[in-house]
Amino acid sequence: MAEAVRFDTSKTILETLGIKIIEFTPEKVAATMPVTPKIHQPYGLMHGGASVVLAETVASAGSYLFIDSATQRAVGLEINANHLRSKSDGVVKAVGVPVHVGRKTIVWDIRVLDEDERLICISRCTIAVVDARD
Repeated sequence: MAEAVRFDTSKTILETLGIKIIEFTPEKVAATMPVTPKIHQPYGLMHGGASVVLAETVASAGSYLFIDSATQRAVGLEINANHLRSKSDGVVKAVGVPVHVGRKTIVWDIRVLDEDERLICISRCTIAVVDARD
């Protein structure tokens, strides 16, 4: 297992959306994202795609805990999401737990919650472990 990886989030989608990783262990990865007009769809609600970005961020970042980051990369292979509740302001938190850690794939269960721990979105993300290119 690799050491914890430090991520430079400047000039990335994490910086753009205000995503902050707040917990980073092999058992659980969590991140927060403010719900502001920047991530709204035209009717003033959080865009479902923003939930998906948050979920894949948790899965991708967490997968680096299981690979050799000097020779491998963790990249999104598949993601699905069920949007269960709308949100127009405040902060959401994504909590991801690995459900399968293999040599070539890592599967995550991610729950996006509001401040009252109500389920906003549930997602499953499969990460592919690929060789790093020079």
